[in-house]
Amino acid sequence: MANDRISWDEYFMEMAHLAAKRTTCERRAVGAVIVKDKRVIATGYNGVASGMKHCDEVGCLREELKVPSGEKHELCRALHAEQNALIQAARMGISVEGAVIYITTYPCVICAKMLVGAGIKKIYTDLDYPDQLTEDYLKEAGVEIVKLNKKEVKKV
Repeated sequence: MANDRISWDEYFMEMAHLAAKRTTCERRAVGAVIVKDKRVIATGYNGVASGMKHCDEVGCLREELKVPSGEKHELCRALHAEQNALIQAARMGISVEGAVIYITTYPCVICAKMLVGAGIKKIYTDLDYPDQLTEDYLKEAGVEIVKLNKKEVKKV
């Protein structure tokens, strides 16, 4: 039975996939889990800030304007999963300095900047995202990227 035990990376990535199922985004389901010393310190999924109407209630401006994925991030009501995880940690007074993050989708450059600025040292991801600038930025910052198995997140 011990051979059936999943690795730590699989464990935390599965948690990220579980978090993604909470999304209210109509275009993409993304989850994130911040981990320090093999302990979860924050989670997030893509969706609006607490107290705001969800995208699945009011519609998607990006869809209405036909904005391609990876462009014009400011034209969205929602926060990205990584942003929500960082905000959750901040609201709880938890430092993410030196932590790692598991994200179901490769981060955009805006999230990459936030993760670097917050002190995240390693990013685990499953699905790719069309943002070459992210890869260049993370490489320059010395943040290690680990691409795990490709697994699509399905909304329930």
